[in-house]
Amino acid sequence: MSNAALSQSRQLKSLAARGAGLPVAVALAVWFALVFLLGAAGVFVIPRGAPPLALLISLTTPITVFLAAFWISDPFREFVLTADLRFITGTQAWRFGGFSFLALYTLGVLPGYFAWPAGLGDMAIGVTAPWVLVALIRQPSFAASKTFQAWQLFGILDLVVAVGLGVLGPRFLAVDASGTGATALMRHLPLVLIPAFFVPGFIILHVAALFQARRFAAERRS
Repeated sequence: MSNAALSQSRQLKSLAARGAGLPVAVALAVWFALVFLLGAAGVFVIPRGAPPLALLISLTTPITVFLAAFWISDPFREFVLTADLRFITGTQAWRFGGFSFLALYTLGVLPGYFAWPAGLGDMAIGVTAPWVLVALIRQPSFAASKTFQAWQLFGILDLVVAVGLGVLGPRFLAVDASGTGATALMRHLPLVLIPAFFVPGFIILHVAALFQARRFAAERRS
């Protein structure tokens, strides 16, 4: 009897999670469109020396909304916890595109203090994502391993460091005084899509993977 009730509860949660899929897709589309329109309108462009509040808000708000929805909404929480972990992991392979930062550095567009750590960090995550994906395919329990969790944490750290260097670096390193370089470029399309959309998006994927890893670990212990 208890097994039947448990099975029914899981089916109801699964249905609720599926129902959250469409709103999530719509929210992603609206988010991307909003960032694009704000970038086109020059909202992220600020006077020299002014704090990049618009950029910081655009970076932190999606992550805050995600965490709030995860804790408040049961359907959304179940959607996150039952999302395809292989897809979440494989998506991080796009981070190999960080080599573009190094390309822009060689062209003299981006400063080295930003391009090298941001580019190499992203490339490290992107090139190892297929290996992590294969490990998950071969053994789903790999999600509960310390290696998997450490990889996710490193991915978050890389993004935080990149954003910190790009946004705050000029102030603390006494560079970019002319208003050019990483900070200024990241205020304009198309590069503004990186800190305002893709960075928080990748962080959310890492956090979702960590939530699933915690659940896998708890199930293994029980």
